[in-house]
Amino acid sequence: MLGLGRKLLLTRPAWWLVLILALLPLLHLVWLTWQDGLGANPAEYLIRATGDWTLRGLCLGLAITPLRVQLGWPELARFRRMLGLLTYLYACLHLVCYALFDMGLDVQEILLDVPKRPFIWLGVSAWFLLSVMAATSFNRAVRWLGGARWQALHRVVFAVAALAVLHFWWMRAAKSNFNEVLVYGAILGALLAWRLQRAWRKRRQRAAAQATSAT
Repeated sequence: MLGLGRKLLLTRPAWWLVLILALLPLLHLVWLTWQDGLGANPAEYLIRATGDWTLRGLCLGLAITPLRVQLGWPELARFRRMLGLLTYLYACLHLVCYALFDMGLDVQEILLDVPKRPFIWLGVSAWFLLSVMAATSFNRAVRWLGGARWQALHRVVFAVAALAVLHFWWMRAAKSNFNEVLVYGAILGALLAWRLQRAWRKRRQRAAAQATSAT
């Protein structure tokens, strides 16, 4: 049964199913907008919702490697790029909603607002780093950069996650409401701790192997 589940993950329908599930929040927002169901402050609802789904996408993307290793399901890796690009889509929508609804698409006002409000600056910085990752997420970029440099570049996702949580925290600081921030921070902290522990274990294993070969 377990082997069948792993084989199903390699099928095209499984890929499409994950894609559709990841796009459901966006389709839901479009439906609510069409039905005038965004509440008393539609602009705030859209800005908040797209930001929330960006954070959730970051959590899901970062969870793939731990799940793949712990479950022994290497097939999960095929969904990582798609989830990363969809996370970037939600981040772009979050930025567009801010620029459109908060700033009226006034470029000059946006350029003045970004450095003036620290949480906006943090969010824009996270978006910029995500843009670099999205632009180099394709096979041609991997070949051009080389595998080691590409992997090093894409470790910037941890900086993106940290900036995103700080962006959320700073925004919530005005309302002194940190419950959701703590949840996202705990999830991302646990995922980062798993990565650091794994890297430390691999380093110890390499050191032990070198010591053994030297004797």
